[in-house]
Amino acid sequence: MNNSNTQNQRIAKMIFASVYPLYLAKIEKKGRTKEELDQVIEWLTNIDNKKLQELIEENATFETFFQQALLNPDAHLITGVICGVRLEEIEDPLTRQVRYLDKLVDELAKGRKLEKIMRSS
Repeated sequence: MNNSNTQNQRIAKMIFASVYPLYLAKIEKKGRTKEELDQVIEWLTNIDNKKLQELIEENATFETFFQQALLNPDAHLITGVICGVRLEEIEDPLTRQVRYLDKLVDELAKGRKLEKIMRSS
């Protein structure tokens, strides 16, 4: 899938701190917790709670956020469709990483078990 360069740039410049509360509201509405969200984020990015809060406080963009991340080697196991696009077809690495996070948040909101969300090969 060839996302437009404009869309990729828009995603890169989005402020993580403005999206995080939306993730949190989405999962809490379905009975999940902030701790579970943070655990899923840490599994994907290797960013712990302390660093996560720092990035939120400094209004880091998704680009900066994922530059700080050490992506889980099993992230490639996250497959499926998010926002109408198949993850495996997203060419831009940053856009794919952001969509991985979106997919994990969706799975958490849908009640999927943490062990299943945090895939391993």
